[in-house]
Amino acid sequence: MGEKTIPILPCPTIQPVLDFYTALGFEVTFQQKSPNPYAVVERGGIELQFFGVKHYEPADSLSTCYVLTDDVDGLHDAFRAGLKAAYGRVPTRGLPRIGPLKDMSYGVRQFLMTDPGGNCIRIGQLTSTDLHHRPAPQETFARALHHASLLADSKGDPAAAAQVIDRVLRLDEQPTPVQLLELLVLRADVAGRLGDEDTSATALARAAAVPLTVEERESAHDSLVRLDELREAGSQVPPDGP
Repeated sequence: MGEKTIPILPCPTIQPVLDFYTALGFEVTFQQKSPNPYAVVERGGIELQFFGVKHYEPADSLSTCYVLTDDVDGLHDAFRAGLKAAYGRVPTRGLPRIGPLKDMSYGVRQFLMTDPGGNCIRIGQLTSTDLHHRPAPQETFARALHHASLLADSKGDPAAAAQVIDRVLRLDEQPTPVQLLELLVLRADVAGRLGDEDTSATALARAAAVPLTVEERESAHDSLVRLDELREAGSQVPPDGP
């Protein structure tokens, strides 16, 4: 089969988008300024094309595409390093931003990245031959984490994710240390997306204080990495006031 699908994505202006992708290691292989703004970027087997739209609002964008890779951890590390070199930090909220690595219930390990044009690029690696959603876990805290994660990332509804986490953490039943860590890290993450810095800071402090064994730390590796990312991002948020 010789077919290839290439996404063509909108943005208000081309140059900030090109700057973002060149920071990630992409090469600009085509750029047109008139009669309409248009550009192409490529990195390995990934090709993305963009067109400019006047009065386009990136914050309201629903544009997205999926990139399959055989090295999602490597791309995540490379993209984070490129963004930190270009921006002086790894942007984890606002536009642009890059999200955490997660093992999803539909057989992929993935992360989400949103460019300055508001385009969400989902990058994942297959971890299973079954790409159907697995049934939600029945155990209370695993189920809450499952639904909250899907609400926060796949649906893009951090407020609903926060409600799920807050509800389950008010129960008399206690989660395991790993579950508590994962829930608190996700709570901090969605609070930051909602601009609630106080709740984010409180959740991060609680997560950092959760005692874990060596085995539990290995199990919670992705969440511990995200905890460090969010703490670093939080330290760069300017305090309120003059």
